[in-house]
Formats: sequence, structure tokens, C-alpha cells
Amino acid sequence: MTTQGGLGAVWPKTADTRQLSWTRSDWGLLLSAAALCAIGALLVYSATRNVEGAGSLVRHLFNTVVGVTLAVVVMRTDFRAIRALAPWVYLGAIVGLVLVLSPLGSTINGSRSWIQVPGFSIQPAELAKVALCVGLAMILAERGERGAPPPRRDVWLAGGVAALPILLVLAQPDLGSALVLVMLSVCVLAVSGASRWWLATIFTAMACAAVIAVTTNVLDPYQRARLTAFADPDGDPTGIGYQVQQVKIAIGSGGWTGEGLFQGRQTQGGFIPFQQTDFVFSVAGEELGFVGAAIVIALLGTILVRAVLIARRAQDSFGRLVAVGVVGWFLFQVLENIGMNLGLMPVTGLPLPFVSYGGSSMFACWVAIGLLENVHLVSLRRLY
Repeated sequence: MTTQGGLGAVWPKTADTRQLSWTRSDWGLLLSAAALCAIGALLVYSATRNVEGAGSLVRHLFNTVVGVTLAVVVMRTDFRAIRALAPWVYLGAIVGLVLVLSPLGSTINGSRSWIQVPGFSIQPAELAKVALCVGLAMILAERGERGAPPPRRDVWLAGGVAALPILLVLAQPDLGSALVLVMLSVCVLAVSGASRWWLATIFTAMACAAVIAVTTNVLDPYQRARLTAFADPDGDPTGIGYQVQQVKIAIGSGGWTGEGLFQGRQTQGGFIPFQQTDFVFSVAGEELGFVGAAIVIALLGTILVRAVLIARRAQDSFGRLVAVGVVGWFLFQVLENIGMNLGLMPVTGLPLPFVSYGGSSMFACWVAIGLLENVHLVSLRRLY
């Protein structure tokens, strides 16, 4: 029996319902994410085994287990509770971003993006991605339930809600994460039915900000070099330009089938800094070749396609906008990470979802999978 009306409409929580929830999960989505984590474990181990042994591998697997656990919790949480918790999730993300800029924050690789706690570190910018997915959906969904575009007041409010974490992330500075938040917000606004003038204004502002960042002293020389090295690697031959060149050599040497797992000359020689995080795709390209890299891309593509289908089938505006936010987040991050590995995009330090080493990113990505599964299951319940 289905209870109609209201965003939280769900079946009674009986044993049969719980069993149906598991059997009706989007297994293509879950298995693709799990397969990427498994491939990522091999690639991370290959990139770090000569220096750390199995240390990074163990931590990557531990992060995966924690991430899957978080996904299950989110997946099993009542849909009404997720919407009710959205302001608190957003507030928690803002507090974390403020703490990063306080003496509690730690600077790693030129960005003050981390909070060190005993045993591990936290990157609040990853939580901000989840927070914007649910926060923007909560603000813009109310009118959508009635088939009307959001009023100007709600769009202004959504813009302010998005701008605050974006500005805090830029202050670290972490341009890559800020761009993810921008693209996520644009996707949610576009699907919410907001006027195209809003979107045109946002893209104009982004273009102006990019020109200012490259042509003025707003960014440090190191950060400016990261943005321009993909176009002119020789401009910084001993820094980020060297890194870009080595990544290109690694991927180019892989051929069709690769040099063999744990056999890549660039990877095993340690020529690529931070290869287990930003440039983990180069390990796939060198050691697994075009075929292995294509499998990674196909699995990422499967997640994106399943997320789009979940958004299209969502039975309410809140669920649809949450799913669209995740699509925008994953799509931009995948394109940026693979693009910078291929020398087609600026180096921004964004990890490859589910594949790169990193606890905060892994946790956030699996929470996003939990949100997608929750939207999927609620949609199924309302069809019966």
C-alpha cells in the first residue's frame, strides 16, 4: 500500500518493504562504483608500493568500506529526514570551511584545505558538495512541486546559499573544488526552471573571473602556472609543467594494452608526483593501456547515465534536483580530472571519483551514491 501526498510519501516500514528496497536498488550504479573502487585500489597500490608498501592500499580499502557504510545509511534514511536535515548539513559544511581558514586548518600543496585530526585529515570542501546538492534542492523544489518555476526570491536565496561556500573554498584557495560547486549549482538552477538570464549571468561572471585570475596577481604564481601549464608545459619546466609532461609520457607509452600492472616505467620510477591522487588515471593509461583506461571511463559513464535516469524518473522536484546536483558534480569532476591527465584541461587538483586515493573524496562520493539510491527507491515506491 502506498501513502500519497507530500515529499516523504513512503511505504510502511515492514520486512517485505525493506527486502524490496534492497532487491530494487539500482545495482548498475552500485556495482559500477564498487568496481571503480577496486580498480582504484590496484592503481593506488601500483603508484605507491615502492615508497609506502601496502600502506596507501590499506587506507584506500578502509576509506571504501567507510564510504559504502555511509551510502547504506543515507540510502536507508527516510526521505523526509534527508530534506529536514539539509539545513544542518549545509551549516556543518560552512562551519568546516570556516575552521579550515582558522589556525585549525592545515596547508597542503599550496592550499589551506584540510583539518588534521588524530589518524587522518578532513577536507570540508568535499562535504560542501553534498551540502549544496541537498541545500539548493530544498530551496528550489517547493515551487517545482506545483509545476511552476522558482520565484525570483528563491533564486536569489539559492544564489546566496551557493556563493558562501564557493567564496570560502576560493579563499583556501582551492579553485578545482570551487569550480565543482559552481557547476553543480548551475545544473540545479537550470533544471529547477530558473530564468535563462540567471544562467547567462553566472556564465558571464565565470568567464570574467577566469580572465582576471590568469591576467592579474589575484592568484599566486604557482597557482597561475597550474592553470596555464596544460597549454604551455615549457613555461614551468621544473614545476607543474614537468608533471604534465611526465603524465603525457606515461599515458602515451601505454598503447592499447599497457605495459602491465606494476610494470609502468613512469609509475614505478616515481616520475609523477601525487600520482595516486590527481593523476591516478595516468597509472591506468600506462599500465592497463587504452583498454584499461576505457574500462574506467565506461564505468564512470555508467554512473553518470544511471544518475541521469534516476533524475528523470524522480517523482518529486526535491529528489530530481538532488540527483541533478550529483550529475553536475560528477560530470565536471570526471571531465576535469581526465582532461588534465590528457593535457587538455588545467591542473586543478581534483581527484577522480571512487578511483583516486583520499578519504574525504571517497566518503562524499559514496554519500552521493546513497542519495541517488534513496531517490531511486522513493520513486519506485510511488509507482506502486
